[in-house]
Parts: sequence; structure tokens; C-alpha cells
Amino acid sequence: MANKKKSVRELVDKLGLKPERIKAFKAGDSVDVHVKIVEGEKERIQIFSGIVIAIKGHGTNESFTVRRLVGNEGVERVWPLHTPSIDKIELKKSGKVRRAKLYYLRDRVGKATRVAEMTGEGAAVKPRQKAASAVKKDKEVKTETKA
Repeated sequence: MANKKKSVRELVDKLGLKPERIKAFKAGDSVDVHVKIVEGEKERIQIFSGIVIAIKGHGTNESFTVRRLVGNEGVERVWPLHTPSIDKIELKKSGKVRRAKLYYLRDRVGKATRVAEMTGEGAAVKPRQKAASAVKKDKEVKTETKA
């Protein structure tokens, strides 16, 4: 009996899933979430743009959090991934992050909230080069210590 309940539950879960949304984005990606809003009898689509800071759960219980700044105030919204109230999720740019949850962005404002963008085939960001003046200073310091 328990085996039958499990198979029915799996079937219901599969019916509610939207396959195009599974693994479509990850934490650190900038996305546009097209949300259906019902006002009376009219329905319209509103776009919420921001950075995905977390993805939680699995299956039909999977949800994601998107954060953006509006007038120096952080705004976060959490949606179930497979909800019918989301028309589509559009990936704007893929971010290079080393964590699954980017809650540290909550403490940052302005340019500090930027996440490095993944580029190219290898999808890796080139490391920052030292400025030419910094390289010259390093060489001068090394020569002084030898003397």
C-alpha cells in the first residue's frame, strides 16, 4: 500500500512540474521574472528584475528568491518555481559565484551588490590584472630589499 501511495505522489508531482524551468538558472544569475497579476477581471504581466540569491527545495516544493534594489532599499520576492502565476523566467546574464546562497548581498548597497559575469565557452571570468604602476612598485621594493 505504501508503495502505491508513493507512485501516486510521484505522478502528481510530475504533472505539476514545468520542465523548462528545471535547472534553467542558478544562484548569482540575473533574471527577469514575468509575473501574472490579476486586478479585478483584468490580467497583466509585471516584470521583476533582480539577482537570484537562493534556490531551495526540490520537485514541486522548489522555490527561488530574487533580490533587487529599489531606491537604495532592497526588495526580495520568493516564488515557488513551478507556480502558474509566473508566465516565464528570462535569464539576462549568468553570474560567477562560489556559493549556493548569496545572503551576504543583503548587507551591500549600490555597486557592491554586483556579481561577476560568466563569459565565453569556459564560462570563467578572467582574473583582474595588476595595474602597470603596481607591478613597477613591486619590482622597486624587491630590488631595495636585496641591497
